[in-house]
Formats: sequence, structure tokens, C-alpha cells
Amino acid sequence: MTSLIRRLRTLPLRSRLALLVASAVAVAVAVVAVSCWVLTRNQLESELDTSLQNTAAPPDAIRNALDNCGATNTTDNRASFAYIQVVLSDGTRCVTTYSEPVTVQKDDVAVARGTADTTLHNSTTASGAKVRVFTQRQQVPVRPGVQAAVSVSRPLAEIDSSLNQLALLLAAVAGVGIIGAGAAGLWVARAGLRPVDDLTRAVEHMARTEDLTVRIPVEGEDEVARLSRSFNSMTAALASSRDRQSQLIADAGHELRTPLTSLRTNIELLARSEETGRAIPPDDRKALMASVKAQMTELASLIGDLQELSRPDAADPGPLQVIGLHDTMTSALQRARLRGPDLTIDAELNPWYVRAEPAALERALVNVLDNAVKFSPSGGTIEVALSRSGELTVRDHGPGIPAEELPHVFERFWRSSSARALPGSGLGLSIVARTVQQTGGDVALRQAAGGGTVAVIRIPGAPMPPPDTY
Repeated sequence: MTSLIRRLRTLPLRSRLALLVASAVAVAVAVVAVSCWVLTRNQLESELDTSLQNTAAPPDAIRNALDNCGATNTTDNRASFAYIQVVLSDGTRCVTTYSEPVTVQKDDVAVARGTADTTLHNSTTASGAKVRVFTQRQQVPVRPGVQAAVSVSRPLAEIDSSLNQLALLLAAVAGVGIIGAGAAGLWVARAGLRPVDDLTRAVEHMARTEDLTVRIPVEGEDEVARLSRSFNSMTAALASSRDRQSQLIADAGHELRTPLTSLRTNIELLARSEETGRAIPPDDRKALMASVKAQMTELASLIGDLQELSRPDAADPGPLQVIGLHDTMTSALQRARLRGPDLTIDAELNPWYVRAEPAALERALVNVLDNAVKFSPSGGTIEVALSRSGELTVRDHGPGIPAEELPHVFERFWRSSSARALPGSGLGLSIVARTVQQTGGDVALRQAAGGGTVAVIRIPGAPMPPPDTY
């Protein structure tokens, strides 16, 4: 059995499915055929028994049997509806002229002796033919002291021939059914597995060509259709991920080229000064070193942003904790004031507790404040507010962002026309959007009344921490 199962597992799925369908139909046909044959046999036997019980031996036949009792039976093989014989209590049988002698059994003798009223059983004739026998007590004029019973028998051949014909018919029908089931199984397997074949060819094509644009036609709402939709969704997601990765690499290369070119130029000036022995004026050298330092800082910041964005969108951002958004914003404000010492930052923060990764959330808030510091005029004011409902707003009084550019502010490496001359990589707001979305919140930028820009951040939370955080 184990070896058979192993062999079945080595067959193609189409062959296994066809074999399964054919086997199921074969078993069903066999069960129906056997049940039909058994029911028919029982019905025929029941009708034969009823016929025997309703058949009374004629008195003339009984007298004929008694007249032949003790004599040699010489039947002339003429057909008879039933075989009639008288069974004596000593086991002797008296057979009518046109009947086959039937073997007397113990049950027949018991009826003749009076210990039983009737008996119904199978027996055989002297020639070996099977018969059905019904024996009952009956008043028979025999010699004194001898009891008797009358047996009426009918050949079972009339039933057996019908049953044999029925068995041949059922076998033929079952054979045709099994052959048809095999053909139907092959058709069902071929039709049912056609989408799977399409999926297989698509996967093989994708593995061979790395073409992620392949799509499988979807028909219906069954499991195969769901599998096809899932495959199409997976390939679309993979294609989108690869496109974003390629775009990220291209954009990163473009952004890295500028500071690297400037840094190489400055280093070449310093190297040429050392090689030629011609010293650079102190003020120029100081400015050159400051530029190198600024470019190194910009490169480090850009590389850090790229590392942050290189993580998959579905990656685990880290262990989430219940933290105070107002406390995180207070820490971010301290860093922002160091970067804009000539600016005034007014903050009104109400308690609001959220579930987030502390370091990532603080970095996002610092990025929002950095944008406000970068675009605020010297001596300007930045207004920060965290409402009782958990809405955080950061407003600057800078030049603002044109309405047509607002839909692009959270795209990677995108920079508004007013920010191209300012330092930055265009990744800060992308990191903000990603971090806020991972906490289940949303972020938006809009034009402020009277000029400037307002950043609005909403993160699900509550004004009080959960009891389990105490």
C-alpha cells in the first residue's frame, strides 16, 4: 500500500486527478451494481417463497406420490411447474410421477414428525439441480402409525438465469461507466488544470526572462481564479518594488554625484596646493575646509536617509511602545532650536499618547521641524501645536509651496523649485510619511493662511496612557 501511494505521488497532477475521478466513479458504479443485484435477488427469492407458500399440492398428486412410494422412480423428464413429494416421518420420500426426487433434509423430517409446522430451505434434486423447498404438515392417508408432510419444490435455475443475465448487464454498464469516467476524468483534469498550466508557464517564463509584466487571464470565482489573482497581484507588487528600487538607485546616484563632485574638487585643490607648494590663503583654506565638512555631513545624512528608505515598506519598524507624542516633540524641539538659533519656536503641546517606535518617530518629527527651520526667514517664528484631539501642526512663515507641487512633497528625492538651492536630499518628508503611516496615522502639507506652510500629523492615540503602562 505504501509503495502504491509513493507511485501515485510520482504521477503528474493531471494523471492523479483523472485517476481519482475514475476511481471514485468506478467505486460508485460498483456499489450501485452490487446493490441492484442483491436487491433483485432478494426480491426474486421473496416472490419465489411466496409462490411456494401459496401453492397447494393437489390431492391427485398426493395419491400419485403415495402410489409410487416404494417403487423405482421413473420420471419422463416432462416439464413440471413444481416438484411434489410426500415425506414420511422415517425420512422416506414418495415422489409424484412427473417430479424430480428432492433430497430430504432434517427440517423436512421434523415437519413430518410434527415437531415443526413448516420449513422453507434450499435443497437439491437427485440430478444435482438446486431447488427451493417448502414443506408443511398435511393430512395424508398413509399406513397407521406413520406421519407425513408434503414438500413442494421449484427449481432455482429460473432465478439464477435472470440473475446471471442481470449481472452481465450490470457488468457491461459498469464497464462503460468506468471507461466514460476515465475519459471524463481526463477532460476534467485538462480543463480544470488549464489555469494551473498557464500559471506554470508564466512562472517558468518569469524565471527564464525575469519579465514581471506577465499576467494570467482570470476567469470565474473559484480557487484557481483566486490563485491567478494572487499571482497577478504578486507579480505587480514585485514589478513595482523593482521599479522603485531602480528609481531609488538612479535617484540616489544622481543626488550623490553632486556632493561627491564638489568634494572631489575641493580635495583636488588641497592636493594640488600640497604638490605645488603654493599655499592657499588662510581665509580660502578655512572656507574650503568648511565646504568639505559640510559636504561630508550632507553625504552622511544622505546615506542615513537611503538606509532608512532601503528597508521594505512592509518591514518591521521595530518594537512599538506607548510613548508621549508631546514628550517626543519636546525632544525634537530642542534639536530644532539648535539648528535655528535666530528663530522663535512657539510650542503648545497637550498630552497625547501613541504607539510607535520612539527613535523613528523622533526622527520624523525632527525632519518636519528641519523643513520649517530651513524655509523660515531669519528672525522668523515657527508655531507648533498639539491639540487635545491629537492633531500636531507645525507652521512656518516661509515662501510656502505652490498648490500644484503639494501632491509631490512626499515623493523620494522630490524638491520644490524654492528648495533646489538649499541643502537637502529630498528624502526627509518621504521618511516622515513612511514613519507616520507605520504607526497608523497620516501626514499632509497645506498652504497656510497669510503665507507659509502647515504640516499636519495625525496619529491614533489617547490623552491618557493605557493602564498597563503604569
